[in-house]
Amino acid sequence: MNLNVKLIIATLGISALPLAQAQTSYSEFEDFGRVVRVQPRVEQIRTPREECRTEYVQVPVQQQRGVGGGIVGGVVGGLLGNQVGSGSGRVAATAAGAIAGAMIGDRSENANRPQGVQEQAVRQCRVVDAYESRTNGYDVTYEYRGQTYTSLMNRDPGNRVRLRVSVQPLDAY
Repeated sequence: MNLNVKLIIATLGISALPLAQAQTSYSEFEDFGRVVRVQPRVEQIRTPREECRTEYVQVPVQQQRGVGGGIVGGVVGGLLGNQVGSGSGRVAATAAGAIAGAMIGDRSENANRPQGVQEQAVRQCRVVDAYESRTNGYDVTYEYRGQTYTSLMNRDPGNRVRLRVSVQPLDAY
């Protein structure tokens, strides 16, 4: 860059300083205030959740049916029917005896059979409301130069709070 351009830029920068100071006609500094009270802002958040438990219930179990009584009854009934009947009625009497004997044999074998009981797991669920406490800020009361102030802050400042103090004349434009 040539020397004339550098001089022009420097002159413009120096001449802009009074304009920048005119816009900020007040001063700021940092100081500390004494914390009097800190009160957390707590909110209750509802979060539904599912609770499940397993219960055991007794359920009847059908026992396996026996077939031996039906077979023996059918054979015995068929033999008896064969001896009762004569001629062409012998076949019908044999068949009727076999059917009746099978039914009687099946009933007698399976009638006294105990019915079993088995435990079965049953899962039962329900939705319950759970509440969680969350802190979403702190109301901080502090003193500075004899005055008491309260501000909402995102954290607990401890025993003292850092302050930005600005001073501006009352008759400023």
